[in-house]
Amino acid sequence: MLGFYFDQTLCNGCKACQIACKDKHDTPDGVVWRRVVEYAGGTWQVSGDTVTPNVFAYYTSVSCNHCENPICVSVCPTTAMTVRDDGTVFVDESKCVGCRYCEWACPYSAPQFNAATGHMSKCDLCADYRQQGQDPACVAACPARALHWGPIDELRAEHGSEAAIEPLPDPSITQPRLVITPHPDAQPTGQGTGHIANRKEI
Repeated sequence: MLGFYFDQTLCNGCKACQIACKDKHDTPDGVVWRRVVEYAGGTWQVSGDTVTPNVFAYYTSVSCNHCENPICVSVCPTTAMTVRDDGTVFVDESKCVGCRYCEWACPYSAPQFNAATGHMSKCDLCADYRQQGQDPACVAACPARALHWGPIDELRAEHGSEAAIEPLPDPSITQPRLVITPHPDAQPTGQGTGHIANRKEI
């Protein structure tokens, strides 16, 4: 079963992964399968007459995590959303009626409505590239090599199993096939003191 590994310590928010995905799949305006989220926060520390900023910011590259318990599949009334043999979640546009139930259910906002076709669309981990022995577009484009992909068991054996980092949702909801090496300032899901700083972009 395939999944993603993301090293948050290496990501500088350049959005090369996001641009490469959009370019490869030629998605229309408003449809962004991979998004880079900036999470920021902090306060001022006062010590006598000295005021020092105690702030943080870090980035998270987010796409479909091809979950072990994909809610998008379970809520789809037409069986358009399916799990392939390699664990990737796929939307069959010939069956999709554009009801958007999957979009509303997914905590990662992975399925996205394409108004031009009237159907849902989403990341398929670049199935065509993988069949040709290539990396997914987002992985290949990352200049910092913060993104990787492969069998999730191997990724977890090498990097651990952390996936509960703000601003991502609780991984127990869908059991994402995602592993994160957290940024030094990263906060656990549900315990964050910051906010999404680039909400209009995502």
